[in-house]
Amino acid sequence: MAWLEHTGRTVDPWGRSEIRLTGDQPATPGGLMAREMAEQPDVFERVLAEGLPQIRKVADELRARMPRFVLLTARGTSGNAAQYAKYLVEVLLGLPAGLTSPSTTTVYGSRPDLRDCLMISVSQSGGSPDLVESTRVARECGALTLGVTNAPGSPLAEVTELHLDVLAGPEQALPATKTYTAQLLTLYLLVDLIRGGDGAAARRLPQLAADLLARGEEVRALAQRYRFADRLVITARGYGYPTAREAALKIMETSYLAAHAFSGAELLHGPLAMIDEESPVIAIRPEGAGGQALEPVIERIHERQADLCVFGTPQAVEQGVAGFVLPSGVAEEVSPILEILPLQRLAYEIAVSRRLNPDAPRALAKVTETR
Repeated sequence: MAWLEHTGRTVDPWGRSEIRLTGDQPATPGGLMAREMAEQPDVFERVLAEGLPQIRKVADELRARMPRFVLLTARGTSGNAAQYAKYLVEVLLGLPAGLTSPSTTTVYGSRPDLRDCLMISVSQSGGSPDLVESTRVARECGALTLGVTNAPGSPLAEVTELHLDVLAGPEQALPATKTYTAQLLTLYLLVDLIRGGDGAAARRLPQLAADLLARGEEVRALAQRYRFADRLVITARGYGYPTAREAALKIMETSYLAAHAFSGAELLHGPLAMIDEESPVIAIRPEGAGGQALEPVIERIHERQADLCVFGTPQAVEQGVAGFVLPSGVAEEVSPILEILPLQRLAYEIAVSRRLNPDAPRALAKVTETR
């Protein structure tokens, strides 16, 4: 593949072995993102221990006031967490769910009838003005509002009737890593408790996450495949689709590589035509119905002779030219909390291989102000 070739030396410009994962300010570019990725097992432990009582309290309140449908409002990484919650609500609770367009209220002034609706607003900072305003309007229009943030004192937390703190702790790197997975875990536990569960499927997550994060050398080797790529397609189905979107976002914002995320079903409806033997493709194919539904898509990708890397089961990884084996025996509805971890690391490794600083992508701010 032409995009795998380069005449220059392969150099690790910052000596990643020097990255400090403790302390306030790592000296190495990328050190903040590396440290925050490494904190995720501890964050999971904290959510499962300290966060569970409040999640249970909110779940009890929502069960008592069971809405007819659920709307989710979010942007960016939090938007991918909201997409995951949409699958949870529709599959596990059997309620219709949808993603909002905040501009319908903030730009166009719409005032929909939201009686019997639960509005879940997901935001790392809780400070985006359009999310705060659209949530305030939703409450005025009759919705029961729930904020899910990493900032309990934020404007979004103050405007919602109910609030959940994802307990990720301060996140300094611009690319969100630990706050994203903390959102996923919090949302999963909320939905599971609403349906009468006890969160049992999530209990192994801290150890499984630590095991995955310890496999950094595998991911570093995979990243070299994309060091000189200018475009990349990532695909998945079902619960894995939000993972594909989040992985693409992380790669775009840290490496400036044009990464396109598609549902496997949508990929077959046109975009497949752009894939050829010069096209790098990442397929997320874990255990479960969503992974099985991706099999026909993988077959079509093979027909296009694309360079396919698979993150998934051992059998699925064998279908690609490269890959990363995900843990087995994980409930499909919690798998996205784990499967994003090596893909976060992939984004990081691609960035540093290109001599970029993933801690501070150009032209980005931690709180994005949109209307």
